[in-house]
Amino acid sequence: MSEKHDKLLVRPATPDDVDGIVQLVAHAYPGMAPYTDGMLRGQINAFPTGVWVATYADEIVGYCATIRLPERRALGRHTWQEISGGGFGSTHDTKGEYLYGYEVCVDPEMRRYRIGQRFYKERRRLAIELGLRGIVIGGRMPGYQRRRNDYPTPLEYAQAVEAHTIRDPVMNFQFRNGFELIGTLDGYLPLDTESGGSAAHMIWKNPHYTEPVAGYDDRGPAIQHSVDQVRVATVQYGQRRINSFEDFRQQVLYFVDVTADYRADFVLFPELFTMQLLSLEHDEIPPSEGMRRITQHQDDLMELFTDAAMKYNINIIAGSTPMLRDDVLYNVSQIFLRDGSYADQAKIHPTPNEDYWWNIAGGSNVRLIDTDSGPIAVLICYDVEFPELVRYLTDQGINILFVPFLTDERQSYCRVRYCAQARAVENQIYVALAGSCGNLPNVHNMDIHYAQSCILSPCDFPFARDGIAADTTPNVEMIAIADLSLSSLRDSRQNGTVRNLKDRRHDLYSVTWHGRRGYDL
Repeated sequence: MSEKHDKLLVRPATPDDVDGIVQLVAHAYPGMAPYTDGMLRGQINAFPTGVWVATYADEIVGYCATIRLPERRALGRHTWQEISGGGFGSTHDTKGEYLYGYEVCVDPEMRRYRIGQRFYKERRRLAIELGLRGIVIGGRMPGYQRRRNDYPTPLEYAQAVEAHTIRDPVMNFQFRNGFELIGTLDGYLPLDTESGGSAAHMIWKNPHYTEPVAGYDDRGPAIQHSVDQVRVATVQYGQRRINSFEDFRQQVLYFVDVTADYRADFVLFPELFTMQLLSLEHDEIPPSEGMRRITQHQDDLMELFTDAAMKYNINIIAGSTPMLRDDVLYNVSQIFLRDGSYADQAKIHPTPNEDYWWNIAGGSNVRLIDTDSGPIAVLICYDVEFPELVRYLTDQGINILFVPFLTDERQSYCRVRYCAQARAVENQIYVALAGSCGNLPNVHNMDIHYAQSCILSPCDFPFARDGIAADTTPNVEMIAIADLSLSSLRDSRQNGTVRNLKDRRHDLYSVTWHGRRGYDL
């Protein structure tokens, strides 16, 4: 019997590979800042067919990322930060004539296995398959800094390597793979000190490329997305006194059942709608104590929503509820997917009232959530008034943002509504909002409500008039449902009347997520 050997494979990257890629990059480039989880998710979601990993013995030993870019951008002056959208791959253009390679990373202990060569073969295959003009890169010149006295400028060094006067391990690899030197990109990646912060601007020309017929341009097959239409339901939840947890359960399941009958993919409940459980208390209790009382129902809530999501075959964004972590109180949205998986998202910015009355602490992380209907995210109420959060999530690839909210009067509601509409326009995403109506007389800060739950879209021709896909009557318990076209979203980003994402000036500004180590909420 022949001995079994581990296989070295190159395959498209998936979101499940993110942790392994982070570890690989940190190991391969110990002196450089590693990619964040958000950056890698953005790269994969932006162009899933143009991002690969190499695996050996079930370990990720290589990573390669590309995007498509128009000629003027790929061949023009640029930095790595500008061309890659800050490392998120958000500059990907589905009509770009060139494949642009902005990352190849190989485990130092595996470099004798020619993994880089395998990645370049995949890049060439993809460029030919898509009918592109070629591949452009900003390649490293790791020998430049050592020889700077002999070659004062990056271009002189690159030309010397091209003329075979000197050798550079990376540039010589590019030349062997059919790349030609265009010039150099000064200040391309300042962190790459071995290359003096510069890069060799290089091109591989597709020998199979043919000019498109006038008036007709079909550069290869379009990316096939598994999901196009997504049906979203938002619940304007009526607060009323209940006599038991079973009453709460029945009210929740009524809305889950109805929206599932309409074959919704998602149902959204309001922020802190679980405070209805405080009406079970016979005596009025102090606000901060009341919030902690709700956390005693956490096991029952988990069981209720986990079972409902699977039984009714619907993804449930269960509004938000107070949760304790290390005796610190957070306002947390819980997301129950119909395959049984779970995610949560803490409110990042507690309002002054939440801080004063309930001692709510702010979370320290926002996350993209992969679902069977595409990547989504949740921001709770006040958080949607901070545009940086939504831009960071959009760079990771979200299509729909869910915003459970809780407002007591119209002015408060309008702040949430208008900011949510702005986020839909500037990020070209859908935004769903759900709030409570009714009243809970014995519960502090829940005595009155104002809500007009809705589902919002970008404002352009493919979408509903006024950017409102579905709306509700103010302060009436009801459901709003809308079918959201993801293909319309993708098309508007590339070909819309305005192209807010595509037209960003990455050379002038960016959103940087600093994060806090040790905090996951």
